[in-house]
Amino acid sequence: MQLAQALQDARDYTLALFDCYVDAGLDVSARVPQLRTVNPPLWELGHTAWFAEWFVLREAASSHPADALYNSLLSRGDDWFDSNTVPHRSRWTLDLPSTGALKTYCHEVLDRVLDKLSREANDDHALYPYRLVLAHEDMHGEAFLYTLQTLGLQAPERVSREEQLQFQPSEIAFPGGLLELGSAADGGFTFDNERGAHPHYVAPFTIDSSLVTNAQYADFVADGGFDNRQFWSPAGSAWLMRQERSSPRYWQRDGAQWRTMRFGQLHTLAGAEPVRHINLYEAQAYCAWAGRRLATEAEWEYAALSGHPAFRWGQLWEWTASPFEPYPGFEADRYREYSAPWFTTHQVLRGASFATPSRLGSAKFRNFYPPERDDIFAGLRTCAWPR
Repeated sequence: MQLAQALQDARDYTLALFDCYVDAGLDVSARVPQLRTVNPPLWELGHTAWFAEWFVLREAASSHPADALYNSLLSRGDDWFDSNTVPHRSRWTLDLPSTGALKTYCHEVLDRVLDKLSREANDDHALYPYRLVLAHEDMHGEAFLYTLQTLGLQAPERVSREEQLQFQPSEIAFPGGLLELGSAADGGFTFDNERGAHPHYVAPFTIDSSLVTNAQYADFVADGGFDNRQFWSPAGSAWLMRQERSSPRYWQRDGAQWRTMRFGQLHTLAGAEPVRHINLYEAQAYCAWAGRRLATEAEWEYAALSGHPAFRWGQLWEWTASPFEPYPGFEADRYREYSAPWFTTHQVLRGASFATPSRLGSAKFRNFYPPERDDIFAGLRTCAWPR
């Protein structure tokens, strides 16, 4: 069964990434830097398995702490791994089981999940919790990977050898029109923030066929882009004043050329590759300098669904001009805290990255992060009104 294989693949990948932390001695939480964008790897591993146990094996009706029908396989599983009740800062000091014990827990949970799945009806309602925990693990897998980058650790070979495809940049003009924004209720598995498909008028626009490259962004840097406040929004200027930065995160000047850190190793910056690890403010500032703008999420979705052969996406998440807001008629799903707490404070990113499993990629998927996040695999493409 395809879903069973996907669940197995996701768990294998999670454990392979976790072993990178073990090799660095960072399965000991006390050794892990306490950063707002990072979880201790041992906690994150346990949480991922606990989430699958909660929704599949314990048949929880929602993420409310009282909604599971059965007890955890772990004596204090809920006390350790429920992200709704365990504050982020306390995750470094929990008396967690050993690395070996949590790996055993991961295997046991997955074995029971797959056994239960083998007896389920083949319909969307019955398979919903399995698809939810798969998407959850896939997202934590990507988080595990960008945390390796944050901490300067080596990634598995298959990721380290990842090559960004390079395309000839061009501009695509779209006539606009009526778009069904969002996903229909009967469209298979979707997250709650995607639901509520509704007609949305998109005005004519032009958009880059591919992402802004390192070379293009280096031109902005060379032109004093980080020093010229006219290109920065008030929020962006405030963020920039708190930094000691004159170029994107991980860039280092080496004589006449730029170099960048990738998973703990210094590389010459490839000019033709998409610029990555930039936040919303840096994306907006580049657009202002270039006389362009970011696309709204509706424009991005229109372009992605157009079938235009030149519009390519999936290399990096792409910042949009749209704040993360609910679609009309929004109702929180079983995973109640997935979307609702983050409305208006986060910004929508669309697409996918090289680290996103293809099964999670969708032209309607809405990713969302705070504007200042630059640790994620994110870039930008620019957009404009017709000339």
